[in-house]
Amino acid sequence: MDAQSQIKEIVTNNPVVLFMKGSPKFPQCGFSNLATQILDACNAQYFAVDVLADQAVREGIKVYANWPTIPQLYINGEFVGGSDIMRAMYESGELQTLLNAVNPKSVK
Repeated sequence: MDAQSQIKEIVTNNPVVLFMKGSPKFPQCGFSNLATQILDACNAQYFAVDVLADQAVREGIKVYANWPTIPQLYINGEFVGGSDIMRAMYESGELQTLLNAVNPKSVK
């Protein structure tokens, strides 16, 4: 399976996906760390993909979303954005609303 097919399968089979550097317990960059902190603050259940573990996915995700940076958040198969967009959406309450629609148990 090529990287684009692999990415599409991950994004469509998981309601909330974070492509990041490292893992939620051990983020490997500040932006990925911020993204996990935001999702944790929202009590979100999400599937994390460590792009450092697979070079094809690391490069492929940039093409998939036409977005040059990592982390990247997807909700219900739709690209939401990176850590800066996540922070703005978190501060406005919009991110919590999107996450609650996917997983009502995550309501804080």
